[in-house]
Amino acid sequence: MRCIMNPKSFVLKCGGSTLEELPKTFFQELKILQDEGYSPVIVHGGGPAISNTLTKLNIETEFINGLRKTTNEVLDVVEMVLSGKMNKEIVRKIQMNGANTLGISGVDGNLLEAEPVHNAEEIGYVGEIKQVNAELIQSLTNSGYIPVIAPIGIDRNGQRYNVNADTAAGAVASHIGVHKMIVVTDVPGILKEVNHQSEVLPNVTTNEIEEMIHFGEIFGGMIPKVRAAMKCIQGDVQEVIIVNGSEPNVLTKVLKGETIGTRITK
Repeated sequence: MRCIMNPKSFVLKCGGSTLEELPKTFFQELKILQDEGYSPVIVHGGGPAISNTLTKLNIETEFINGLRKTTNEVLDVVEMVLSGKMNKEIVRKIQMNGANTLGISGVDGNLLEAEPVHNAEEIGYVGEIKQVNAELIQSLTNSGYIPVIAPIGIDRNGQRYNVNADTAAGAVASHIGVHKMIVVTDVPGILKEVNHQSEVLPNVTTNEIEEMIHFGEIFGGMIPKVRAAMKCIQGDVQEVIIVNGSEPNVLTKVLKGETIGTRITK
């Protein structure tokens, strides 16, 4: 049975590279929103930090169709960086601004129950989310905490999995019954070339995005950002809003219904 979340709950997905650039005001805003009765749930990545650590440890890493090939050795580093360094860094920044927060991994309390992806023989310990312990998230938000979730999955045999942060965020949002997700990036939204100028698309569907990628209207570094956001649209999640985390009061603007960033719908 699905738990009943605060109707002012929302899921926030932050990429690893974006986290390094977020201004102090972003974390101050989370405190303000918490005081106003909102219940943010944060799912974060940490790709660049994982890559840097693997390089320092002379552990080979490669990507297959956008997912990191994850051996046992790589998995140890992924868990160390995500659940340790990145997770606690976010927790510290939020707490420094007076908000109550608690950092957890998908392993804790069987929060993110995972299973191997279909090409596990090729890619190793990479998982997809089968179930989310929504009651655990609810208990944390009801107790006044902002959950900060590192996307490490676990199965019933205790095997850990490296889970893509975007698909993890979408699964969390869907399982707790959130229809809207905010994806925080370092761009103002989806950019499209119009008369040799980049313009932000205010609204777009997933089908329209695929068409624009096919015809080269969305290109380069914008493609992985857009595809990542599209992975968040699953289950109950009806729309994803891509915004620039450095924009003043960006979360409040989204939650109050202002036109900002790009709204992606099914």
